[in-house]
Amino acid sequence: MKYTEDHEWLRAEGDIVVVGITEHAAEQLGDVVFVELPEVETQVTKGDDAVVIESVKAASDIVAPVDGEIVEVNDDLADNPGLVNEDPTGKAWFFKIKVADMSQLDEYMSEDEYQDMIS
Repeated sequence: MKYTEDHEWLRAEGDIVVVGITEHAAEQLGDVVFVELPEVETQVTKGDDAVVIESVKAASDIVAPVDGEIVEVNDDLADNPGLVNEDPTGKAWFFKIKVADMSQLDEYMSEDEYQDMIS
């Protein structure tokens, strides 16, 4: 997995990247009460707002970490946004993106680098 400075995790599955937020980010947000996901087939550019998360503490945007097309979203989050707090790196993934250029992943952190950043 790779990690962004914005506390997103990225898991490559062939030319698809699954995107979610880290346990650290979920803890910082507090109880998540609403998640707005992008539409499937949406073309995104790295840095575009892709997801809106609302918690009891704040609202946050999750940005697209790479260029590509949204090919799947996690509809379970609409009915159960609390999954983000319960299982942020498992069942609470946000979207899957078909990546235009896999080399964009090279600029993100390894797990060790991410742990160093948050410590």
